Amino acid sequence: MDAELFPRNRTEIAPGAVHLPDWLTPERQHGLVEACRDWARPPAGLRTVRTPGGGTMTSRQVCLGRHWYPYGYASTVVDGDGAPVKKFPAWLGELGRQAVRDAFVNDAPTGEGPAAGAEAPPYATALTYDIALINFYDADARMGMHRDSDEKSDAPVVSLSLGDTCVFRFGNTESRGRPYTDVELRSGDLFVFGGASRLAHHGVPRVHAGTAPPDLGLTGRLNITLRVSGFPTADPVTG
Repeated sequence: MDAELFPRNRTEIAPGAVHLPDWLTPERQHGLVEACRDWARPPAGLRTVRTPGGGTMTSRQVCLGRHWYPYGYASTVVDGDGAPVKKFPAWLGELGRQAVRDAFVNDAPTGEGPAAGAEAPPYATALTYDIALINFYDADARMGMHRDSDEKSDAPVVSLSLGDTCVFRFGNTESRGRPYTDVELRSGDLFVFGGASRLAHHGVPRVHAGTAPPDLGLTGRLNITLRVSGFPTADPVTG
């Protein structure tokens, strides 16, 4: 289809949780996919995450800045090859701050920046994003309901979608069950959650295979989540 029957507009899913469709330009999506391919290479590359109970996550993951494992952070891939975690690039931190500025300015356009003259939240420019968790989903991968609660900061989580469309289930802070809202996240979409929704449960119950933009060169789905660790000894960013 050349146009949406119902345009996809900025939506506040819950207090502090905002969906911005088509936020990433096609050029930015291509650049992020290529960056993810580099980050996925060993050492400290894409791995299968194993839970303390002996299970495995169906999505695969690579980390930047700090290595996440269930349920904490380390400076090396303690549950993989033991290599030092890859550095978190400064440009990715700026992208995170830009995402927060756009998400919380109601009339901000999609694309590369906030509306002219719009006032961004005063704290947005001071956010020090220093961790990225990058999950790769094939057609059969899922993510159970969980909370992002291993950081020492309550700064908003920034989620960027690339490739196949998924159903993103955004729930409540009390339990993994209802009430929740299912949101369709497509390639290029931005989802930011902070404030009252920072510790809301969320997951991915379904990925729609074969829905990625044909020219993106990606089979499957990549999700990049940016976080502020709040750790005083967090690894410094690098350009």
